[in-house]
Amino acid sequence: MLTSRQEKLLELIVKEYVKTVNPVGSKLICNKLKCSSATVRNEMSLLEDLGYLEKTHISSGRVPSEEGYRYYVNNLMEPKKMNGEDLLKLQMIVNNHQLALDDYLKKSLEIVAEITDYTSVVLGQASYDNKLKKVEVLPLNDEEVLAIIITDMGHVEHKNMTISDVSLEDIRKTVELINKLLVGTPISEVNSKLELQIKPIIVQYVKQHEALYNAFYDVFSEFQAKSNVSFVGKNNILNQPEFNDVDKIKKLVNKLEDTSNIEQITKTKGNDINIYIGKETNLDDDVTVIKTGYHTSKEDGTIAIIGPKRMEYDRVVSMLEYIKEHMEDK
Repeated sequence: MLTSRQEKLLELIVKEYVKTVNPVGSKLICNKLKCSSATVRNEMSLLEDLGYLEKTHISSGRVPSEEGYRYYVNNLMEPKKMNGEDLLKLQMIVNNHQLALDDYLKKSLEIVAEITDYTSVVLGQASYDNKLKKVEVLPLNDEEVLAIIITDMGHVEHKNMTISDVSLEDIRKTVELINKLLVGTPISEVNSKLELQIKPIIVQYVKQHEALYNAFYDVFSEFQAKSNVSFVGKNNILNQPEFNDVDKIKKLVNKLEDTSNIEQITKTKGNDINIYIGKETNLDDDVTVIKTGYHTSKEDGTIAIIGPKRMEYDRVVSMLEYIKEHMEDK
């Protein structure tokens, strides 16, 4: 553990660097701590030797290292009381009792993204955790119908299906069989049961059975593969000074576009707030991810904030805690 003076010095450097994005010199620390410049320089040198501070170049002041941020988060940070403006904006969403959970999360995180200029992510209930509740089909024209898949978690998926020369009666029979035999089946298992239980029956009773089977198979396959990932302010992270290099931007954008990366980021056990810094994120050394799981009577999921490593940790943690606190009302 560091001494109390070293902790205070590290905390000051973290907060100042977060605010200014400029390396912190000994003069500012002297003024804040009322210490001699020799004392401050010695302490900063010790913190650098311990791996908590680093120089950006020979003549610069110091900036927090990844280990420095981690020490700050684990030992020094306290959730910051939200200012009146932040609180008022979130209260407007909380007090709108007509909002469903999905809309509450989206609008809350829109506010977080707006006031922090960070990127917000919601990972709702994954498709493999959903069970089939009902399938409905609505005719759109002579060759197209709209398939509606409803799960027990309240997730609704719409998909246009193009089926030529198939009667509405044959479609109705197929949907009736699916609802009779497959309701309660996990989405991940629907296609295997569709082949084993539904296909042998429609072969006997439905003329265009192959076309209908293929159409529903494709719909369920697409739903199974689809992740319930929603971004708010996706490009905000690219506005940060750390990402002014074209190659660096391209690498981060590619990782954010890859849904598997986002799912890995947002997978979490329990509902505590977890902070991943730099290399821990598997996104970029200059990125931090703060995330938390949520649980309601309707669904489980994860919300996450992606920002620069010099993120306002205390502010983001307070806002996430506030959003979670009022989630049960939805």
